Amino acid sequence: MSKKAMRFSRDETIYNRPQELLQNLIRFDTTNPPGNEAECVKYINTLLTDAGFETVVLFKDANRPNLIVRLKGQGATAPLLLYGHVDVVTTTNQKWTHPPFEAEIEDGYIWGRGALDMKGGVAMMLAAFLRAKAEHLNQSGDVILAIVSDEEALGDYGAKFLVENHAEYFKGVRYAIGEFGGFSFYVGKKRFYPIQVSEKQICHMKAVIRGPGGHGSQPMHGGAMAKLSRLLQQLDTKSLPVHITPVVKQMIEEISSSIGFPSSFVLRQLLKPTFTNRVLKLLGKKGQSFEPLFHNTVNATVVYGGEKSNVIPSEITLELDGRILPGLSPKDLMAELRQVIGDEVELEVIRHDPGPAEPNMGLFNLLSEILQEADPAGKTLPLLLTATSDARFFSRLGIQTYGFTPMKLPPDFNFIQAIHAEDERIPVESVAFGAEAIYKVLQRFQEGK
Repeated sequence: MSKKAMRFSRDETIYNRPQELLQNLIRFDTTNPPGNEAECVKYINTLLTDAGFETVVLFKDANRPNLIVRLKGQGATAPLLLYGHVDVVTTTNQKWTHPPFEAEIEDGYIWGRGALDMKGGVAMMLAAFLRAKAEHLNQSGDVILAIVSDEEALGDYGAKFLVENHAEYFKGVRYAIGEFGGFSFYVGKKRFYPIQVSEKQICHMKAVIRGPGGHGSQPMHGGAMAKLSRLLQQLDTKSLPVHITPVVKQMIEEISSSIGFPSSFVLRQLLKPTFTNRVLKLLGKKGQSFEPLFHNTVNATVVYGGEKSNVIPSEITLELDGRILPGLSPKDLMAELRQVIGDEVELEVIRHDPGPAEPNMGLFNLLSEILQEADPAGKTLPLLLTATSDARFFSRLGIQTYGFTPMKLPPDFNFIQAIHAEDERIPVESVAFGAEAIYKVLQRFQEGK
């Protein structure tokens, strides 16, 4: 925790200043690993208890706590869940223009690790939640706010722990608001707001590559190192098969219908598997961001092998980060991967976190209405997240998460590239924009409408 993090005073109206709330959250260094989210969660807990809430803190490790609080409503509809994580990724070896845990404001931005992922979203949710209490909202149903740890690792201390050990706190919930949707992006001059309704599945694998060992002074052809080289080259140059999932189909159709010819015609060709890869190349950088929407992906991430510089290793282990499209399975991914790398390498799935195959779209229209009222020039569309979030755990309880942390961003600001990068930042105005949009969700939420 930085020195500034120790200066916070109690403020019952901080919900009116969500940008200040975000600054306070950023100033807690919750880099995961190790996380150490306890002080940050304690600060949030103090805000909530000062506002008159009764909170529950649950943990697998006292340094990695999770907080749950409920705002009572009329009981006319099922509860709505808001959840967000306060851990962040490392800043090691990154060159920052502004210190990553000082939350300085300059050029209209709040600079700091977690500004986008996802302390910005937590600040929006917390501001809306506290405002609802202060203004006696008396919303249709209860609202549950969950602040979790450990999302940036595998969620074992956070959402996964809560779902597996304390599911009773989420009884009756069908819809949730989480991270990574509602941000603006541009195709040509048209502004879009993708609302996340689905995400890819984690599939971590291990590849074991074997070959003859020997003395480092002797030439070795066809050994484990050479096989590793060929495997990496195959992963680098070959794509897995194209799949057109329902959410991506709707997303591309919505974009195409909103832009002019010939761009609209080109985009529609993405939905024809024969042409998909060629169009992705034609689209350049935009195509790179679209590519994982149409493919299962596999990236080599960690290599183990060799113990001495003069000994040729006979075995190398390669860890692979696989991401599977909704509706497909690890078996499908392994079969596709075999077509690329062959049968010589031993493959094993070491972790698979499934998610729902098809989204429940019952809340989409309400979220869309709120965004389009806030920005009539924008257009909403459904989004498949090519990464993963804690949504995969809450889906086990039958809860549909919508990625909805709304941000109206400048045309030259690339949200995806700014996440986890040096100089992560968020426009000050976007924090207020998102807090207001989430508050309107609390006002209008009625299950199934």
